[in-house]
Amino acid sequence: MDEFIKLLDSGLDYVNHEIIGDTIVIHVVSNKEEVICPYCGCASSKKHSVYERSFQDLPVMGMKSKIILSNRKMFCINPECSHTTFAETFSFIRPKAKKSNRLLDRIVDVSLNVSSLNATHILKNGIADVEKSTICNLLKKRYTHSGERQDH
Repeated sequence: MDEFIKLLDSGLDYVNHEIIGDTIVIHVVSNKEEVICPYCGCASSKKHSVYERSFQDLPVMGMKSKIILSNRKMFCINPECSHTTFAETFSFIRPKAKKSNRLLDRIVDVSLNVSSLNATHILKNGIADVEKSTICNLLKKRYTHSGERQDH
């Protein structure tokens, strides 16, 4: 299972998993020695605290997946920085997001070919729990009125 987690991010380590209904719940932790402050760019290895962050990702073996990440909050050691603490960030998911970037891409791919209501039914059948309003909002954020993709 650790190999699957490394595909998401090499900075993660597999802890354990459990199957709950049609979903595999995977617990992971960061293995990064240092974390870069997003506000000043200074590296820090000084941990403030840890909290659980959960999000949906692409299916694993035909099951929906939920990843629970032990996310670290770090102290910024730069006295010139405007923030004393910051949360560890990852390239595969935006801050505070509940779905990985690659799952969002899959949702958009499915939604472009069918109505948002049909996309909801297709996605809920083994891919991810997603509502019609989420699909509509995601499509609005991703595409301008001219149909070109926006990079946010």
